[in-house]
Amino acid sequence: MVDERYVSAAEEQTLQIGQEIGTRLKAGAIVSLKGPLGAGKTVIAKGIALALGITEPVTSPTYTLISEYQGRVPLYHMDLYRIDSIDDFEMIGAEELLYGDGISLIEWSEKIDELLPDDCIRIIITIGERSERMITVKGLCT
Repeated sequence: MVDERYVSAAEEQTLQIGQEIGTRLKAGAIVSLKGPLGAGKTVIAKGIALALGITEPVTSPTYTLISEYQGRVPLYHMDLYRIDSIDDFEMIGAEELLYGDGISLIEWSEKIDELLPDDCIRIIITIGERSERMITVKGLCT
């Protein structure tokens, strides 16, 4: 597998990149989303949800930690911004969702890197000098 790289100059482009990624995901996939605050992690999540046929609004689950959506497969959207440790993650029961029948999409996944399997799909977003988003996707099958 080769790393895929995208550049997005607008939120709509980032949404479309998320949709493209979403069309290639299968049940059981674990997707790690990393990037600074405001980088577009939730926009990527919205695009993935659209590709999965999810019609309800997808929002950042920062305060609820986990949101579940029903599409062609379940989507477990996790936002770990507010957790402090792997123990916190395990206490909320989120680890069992990683190996469920849906797709686990994890924002701020660096907080639980040690728990993620080697075949986890990793999406890294950085912000350029002109506010463009550089998006690198590792581990996604064609």
